[in-house]
Amino acid sequence: MQRPNIIFIITDQQRYDTIAGLGHPHVDTPHLDRLVREGVSFDQCHVTAASCAAARASLFKGYFPHTTGILKNADRWRRSWIERLNDAGYYCTNIGKMHTWPYLTELGFHERFVVENKDRYLEGRYFFDEWDKALRFRGLVKQQREQYRKRDDYRSALGAFEWLLPEDTHPDMFVGDMAKWWIETTPRKDPLFLQIGFPGPHPPYDPIGRYAQAYLEKDLPLLPVTEEELDSLPPALKELRVHNSEIDHDSVVMPLEVSQQQRHRQRAFYLANVTMIDEKVGQIMKALETSGYADNSIVIFTSDHGDCLTDHGQSQKWTMYEQITRVPMIIWAPSRFPGGRSVAGLVQQMDLGPTILEWAGVEVPSELEAVSLAPALQDPAGYTGRDFVYCEQVKDAILTGCEFMTMVRDKTHKLVHFLDEPHGQLFDLVADPDELVNRWDHPEAAGDRERLLTELREWRIRSGVQTKDWCQEHR
Repeated sequence: MQRPNIIFIITDQQRYDTIAGLGHPHVDTPHLDRLVREGVSFDQCHVTAASCAAARASLFKGYFPHTTGILKNADRWRRSWIERLNDAGYYCTNIGKMHTWPYLTELGFHERFVVENKDRYLEGRYFFDEWDKALRFRGLVKQQREQYRKRDDYRSALGAFEWLLPEDTHPDMFVGDMAKWWIETTPRKDPLFLQIGFPGPHPPYDPIGRYAQAYLEKDLPLLPVTEEELDSLPPALKELRVHNSEIDHDSVVMPLEVSQQQRHRQRAFYLANVTMIDEKVGQIMKALETSGYADNSIVIFTSDHGDCLTDHGQSQKWTMYEQITRVPMIIWAPSRFPGGRSVAGLVQQMDLGPTILEWAGVEVPSELEAVSLAPALQDPAGYTGRDFVYCEQVKDAILTGCEFMTMVRDKTHKLVHFLDEPHGQLFDLVADPDELVNRWDHPEAAGDRERLLTELREWRIRSGVQTKDWCQEHR
């Protein structure tokens, strides 16, 4: 069979429960629903890191963050398996966000149209990407933190602000339009690897007003947050709550106490941004079909991690709840994989790496920690998946209360370990799927705690043996 074109669409900070076709009817996503109907969806896809750069570097390298050494935003990463696609004859293009550092690193792409975070303070604050340049050409100044800080409601809006500039200048509209333009106007490239990175729904939560209005009028599911749950948080997560109430990250301030009205408005704005992206995905799919690419293309849709959105009393990411570690993932290629099927087994998102290399006819390095998803696509119902999935987060400028946080999760339980600390989190995902009751200190849960702590130790040792030939030049 002819080598496929691979279209890899990645959003930023999109939760698993944001696509109607995956069982969440409060969200308006007709075009992603189509991918679900005609593709293979993964119900338990978990990222390997709780922040952008570490998760993306792991995805595009095929190793866990502790192996890559890229553990937080602004850690340098310049290499990826995209280089192998390039060497094998694929034409590789990036449109939108990748979050490499430096931003303009080639990473194996022949051409890059870089559009990064809407609100950049940690790294590259004065880096001018394609979107910045387009706004300047039109005599516009993008909405940003300095402007939002002047608003009377800045500290109560939870990062939700309506987009007031022309609609086509919104970053997700801009990236979607640029991808459509590239597909329609660039001479045919076969085989093609096209990565499209939407900056949203990452905050600021800034949808165009007409998309937000429908959600503001809906009842939206909001996970109850109780004092009992907040009291049971490990010290690092209590400190994280205080930190996020005092310092505005990505134009988001989250007070220690928020009302249901505040929560509902933030959720409405966030979901409106998802619907905007869905609309652009539909236009991209139509462009692929019109141009002839779709007949021999595999389209992948996923996100780099999720967002608590005030669930569990937390803002954004940097925690290990399902709202962060679990993301949507859909693979669409009706001519290759019969659609309308789902995979229930646990997978790590980085497992896409060797899968893509196999599709491209490229040899997969044996030392990768990622494993191919080809068996899952051949037999979704029978695929059992990984026994465990893992996620990591190092101390950074936001998560200041611990040195290193690690999650290990199987089909029934999740454990979160804090380095050199006596406390942690343990959730029974069968009895408590919303992760509201921390069982770390419950005597009857001691067996599950020790079982998962043992697996955590064995995994790190196993990882070190498997990746012993890894060297810094791969970064």
